[in-house]
Amino acid sequence: MLSNPKTKGIQMSQVHTLQMGRLVAAGSKSNLAIVIESLAALEAIHIVDYDDSEEGFSLGTPDIKSEEVGRDLVKARAARSVVNAPAPSRPLVAEEIRSKLDGGLQKEIEGVLDLSSKISDLDVAVGSLQEQEDSLAELEPLGVDLDLLSGYESIVAFVGRVDDIPAARKATSSGLMIESRKQDGMVAMFLRKEDSKQAESLLESAGFQQSPIPPGTGSIPDLLAEIRTEKDSAVDEKTQLERELELWSQSHGETLVCGLEVLERDHEILTAPVRVAVSEHAFVIDGWLEMRRAEEIERALEDSCLHIEIAPFEMEAGGGGHGHSDHHHSQQMPPISYQERSSSRPMELLTDAVGRPAYGRIDPTVFMLISYPLFFGMMLGDMAYGLATIVLGSFLIMRSGTNEMVMLGGKFLTYIGLGTLVFGYIYGEFAGFEFLPHIETKYATEAACSYHWHDGHCFKDAYMLEKGDLPSWVSWMTALYPNGGRIHYETPALFGASLTYPFHRVTPVDDGGNLEHLILLTIYLGVIHIFIGLAIGFRDIFLYGNGHGGFGLVCAFFEKGTWMLLLLGGFLFAYGYIGPGSTDMMNSGAAIAGSSVLMLMWTLYRYHGVPFPINVGLAPIEAVGMMPSVISYVRLFAVGAVGVKIAETANVNLFTKIDFADPLIAVLLVIGWVLGQTFALVLGLFSPNIHAARLHFVEWMRQYYDSSGEAFDPFGTKSKFVEGDY
Repeated sequence: MLSNPKTKGIQMSQVHTLQMGRLVAAGSKSNLAIVIESLAALEAIHIVDYDDSEEGFSLGTPDIKSEEVGRDLVKARAARSVVNAPAPSRPLVAEEIRSKLDGGLQKEIEGVLDLSSKISDLDVAVGSLQEQEDSLAELEPLGVDLDLLSGYESIVAFVGRVDDIPAARKATSSGLMIESRKQDGMVAMFLRKEDSKQAESLLESAGFQQSPIPPGTGSIPDLLAEIRTEKDSAVDEKTQLERELELWSQSHGETLVCGLEVLERDHEILTAPVRVAVSEHAFVIDGWLEMRRAEEIERALEDSCLHIEIAPFEMEAGGGGHGHSDHHHSQQMPPISYQERSSSRPMELLTDAVGRPAYGRIDPTVFMLISYPLFFGMMLGDMAYGLATIVLGSFLIMRSGTNEMVMLGGKFLTYIGLGTLVFGYIYGEFAGFEFLPHIETKYATEAACSYHWHDGHCFKDAYMLEKGDLPSWVSWMTALYPNGGRIHYETPALFGASLTYPFHRVTPVDDGGNLEHLILLTIYLGVIHIFIGLAIGFRDIFLYGNGHGGFGLVCAFFEKGTWMLLLLGGFLFAYGYIGPGSTDMMNSGAAIAGSSVLMLMWTLYRYHGVPFPINVGLAPIEAVGMMPSVISYVRLFAVGAVGVKIAETANVNLFTKIDFADPLIAVLLVIGWVLGQTFALVLGLFSPNIHAARLHFVEWMRQYYDSSGEAFDPFGTKSKFVEGDY
């Protein structure tokens, strides 16, 4: 296939992943160890494992030291699994860690493994003694020595519990029956062998269940005392060993974690030759690299390699950007490496949750830095909960230490907390209290206004008149708004919806709120968001193809442009039919949407191989599927409204009823209110996250996203806890 000139020399930006290239390096086999050390230090090559398919080449053999390092690594991993070893708060020096590995750390590791083995043995012993104790405690009320309960030649002993004591007595009328002093159904019955078979059926009907007889002789109380003493001694010894294990973890835990990292890196380097093609005298290393580091890698290898070839990766026309698992095309795709990011890096957690984008496709990470906090903030939208989320995120950042994942999670919480704080300010909400006054447009004159008159409008306080007095720690926040929130800013209505400041999201328009506007805005936001996704998909198919061999402007138009027209036509038709739009708008929308359905039939036939008769029914069904995708964005209103009502319920039913004239009831109400607010906060952290993720992962990303990218995994264990020369 011809290469697509549009895919060459693309200047990568924050909405792209890094440009990748292919490295092939060859040299003398005697220099292989030096090359591997250099690559490990660079941490820049994603090695492609040799598949042993070339004649004259075979897999290399690991270094002779790998076996020893492997044994030490197994011991260190085992020790890490049995101790609560904390990660160091700051990276430790590699030279110091190696010194400890060569010194007494290995003996310390063997010692802790021995401790762990003893604890495991004591666990087993304590469990066995506990079983014996339980069995003897069950037999003790019978008042019979243990050796008298079994071991007879001509007598059969039945020891256990029965549900029906009279029936058991009848079954053993020809023998001896001893009952428990506790009258708990425990019995010991002794019958001659010739009478035992008949008694068995009668005992079964009486609900008899045999109890195990532990080994031993003599008085059961004496045996119980011995076992309990032995068990207590074993428990004490186990507790002491666990204390020693905890002390070991505190004194050697950080060194163990760092030593494990060093050993893993050493083992990776020593066993790396098995990933390389070698002949009798030469080696060949194949791998992917970030093109921005091509010169650095070439300089590092030029003294130890006889041949170095680095070629930028070029997509084949119609290659589609599929990952390694793609079977439609033979072109092998490079792994995916993100751009170096600062502010938007926490959002990579979301991208990785779906899977990395295929090579050349748009990376949605930067987009989600804007849209995700926006969606989350629209739903939670409360200043108190926003501040609480920011505090939680800041706490995680401060406690993250060397744990990058925790640090990124803390920053992510900070971002969505800022979004919540901003929307909480716009909505005028704090801990479920809606504290800003509402405009009352029905009053035409100041004389007719029974609330607060300002600038030709009548305002009423949202919370005071209907639900109780606002607490002072909330009411002062009106000072953060122009004229206490009685300045009302409103944009001209666009398609029936206005942006206002302040924005009362849970109050109908007739009562001075903006609830209906918010519902419309969420739908319009859905149209815009999905349209952006389709536009990204249009670009990707235009440049890289659709994964089925098609690419270019025509393919992009039918694959994504058709859906863009369908979305536009459906919106115009719906607004013209339901809203105040004109008949011409409705007719135009219907014509555009209808034409899009016809084009969709052709798309399914031409680019997806669906038989045309099936498309006649399938295309309209798929077209209708766009409507629930857009309507799904109404959750941006609904989830938030539910959250407000939960917090408001706690405020109205608990907080407003607090009266310290009755201290006990007041304390109970305060506790209940705090629990209600905590529940609202926890729900506010989980529910909006779930719905914001759904809108991005399901409704938006499915319009364009190909998650088949393989993560770039450079050779050489990335340093987490150790710094300096390994």
